[in-house]
Order: sequence, then structure tokens, then C-alpha cells
Amino acid sequence: MSRRLVAALACRNNGSRLYGKPLQMLNDSVTILDQIIAAIKQFSIIDEIVLGISEGSANTPFVDVAHKHGVSYIFGDPQDVLMRLVQCGRMGRATDVFRVTTECPWFAYDLLETAWRDHVERGNDITVTDRLPEGLSFEIYSQESLERSHALGTSADRSEFCSNYPRKHPHEFKTQVVVPARELQRMDLRVTVDYPEDLILSREITKAHGASMPLVSVKQIVDFLDSRPDLKDLVAPFVVAEPLWDVF
Repeated sequence: MSRRLVAALACRNNGSRLYGKPLQMLNDSVTILDQIIAAIKQFSIIDEIVLGISEGSANTPFVDVAHKHGVSYIFGDPQDVLMRLVQCGRMGRATDVFRVTTECPWFAYDLLETAWRDHVERGNDITVTDRLPEGLSFEIYSQESLERSHALGTSADRSEFCSNYPRKHPHEFKTQVVVPARELQRMDLRVTVDYPEDLILSREITKAHGASMPLVSVKQIVDFLDSRPDLKDLVAPFVVAEPLWDVF
């Protein structure tokens, strides 16, 4: 069977700590969401990008983003993020769905092609990365595993924590966790945008590595942050230094 990998990007202009995170500017011309889409487009293994936009007038700017980049979109339930991912997969006729969250400007690009090859060759339901700096991981799900998670999970499992069900029921899925080289297993670092301080850090990464955009590597980010203890200290109160997936 021919496989079709579709990137599903859930978008919503909410957030009490920092409003409209996907549309926050990394520099004068590039938003976080612009950066994510540009990076994904560098990988031919991803056949289509679909924005899973939350219903509500506050979220209509994401339609303009979709038109700007020539990508597809759907509208879906604000709370049921998992269903929006399912709908994105259906829209793109996916056999499998690639997921990153839209407040994380970068992900572990160098692991993507290996993860996808393993996902297909080993017949995985779910292939994910972990032990990276917070915000640099990605997930690949079979469309069927997303549909099953939604059908069997609770409302909490269908929220923004949409990996909850398979993580709580590991025996029901064939899951592979891909980890980076040991020197890049840096859960003490944080590269996601949830607070204003996170945005300051991400803008500094952008400024330092503009020539590498959109594909700034994990090593570049780690080395840069190790050279900037001021930035590490800035976001240190928000670091969650724990793995998300415990399936090995």
C-alpha cells in the first residue's frame, strides 16, 4: 500500500500567558507558523500540510496563512484538538500524520527521515522522538491510531494533550521512541513558546541562525543556548525536564 504522510498543524489564537502564539513574530517578517511550514516543506516525504484551525472568528487569520503558503485547512472544535488532527488527516487522504505543535518553531529535522523509514518498515502505529530539549520533538501516527485514540479516549485525551490515550495504554499500540545522540539529550533546555520569555529566547536563536533558517539543527540550538546562560536562566522556571514517552 502506498503511504501518504500529511502534516497536521493545530492552530488557535488563545493563551492567557501569551496570546496568539503561532502568529508571534520571530523576526520582522517570519512568524512561528511561517517558520514551521517553511521547514516542513523542505521534506519531500511529507505529501501535504493541513492547518487544523479552531472554530471562532479570532482564528480567521490562519486562513490567510494557509492561502499565503498554499496549504490546506479545516475548521474544527476548539477543545477537541485530537479530532482536528483526525480531520486534517482525512482532508489530506493520509495514511499517516506528522504532528508538531504550533508554538514550537523548530524540531529535530535530522531524525525525521529515519523515524519515517522505521515507522513504515516496522509497521509502527506511532513513532515519536523524546529526550530532546523541550519543544524540539515530533510525532508520527498512523491515521488509524489517531482515529482509534479519539474513539476510545476521554474528553481530556482529546484536548491539547492529545497523545494522552496511547501513552496511558501503551499495550494497545506499536510505538517506537526515537532518541537523539546522548549529547543532544538535553531535557534541561527549553525551546517552545508559551511565555513572553520563551519568545525572547526564540528570537535570539533566529537572530543568531538566520542563515540556517528554516532548518536550524538541534546541535546548533544546543550549542547556542550553552553559550547563552542568560537565556537559559530566563526560561529555567518553565523547564519540564521529564520524558513524555516511557515506551521502550
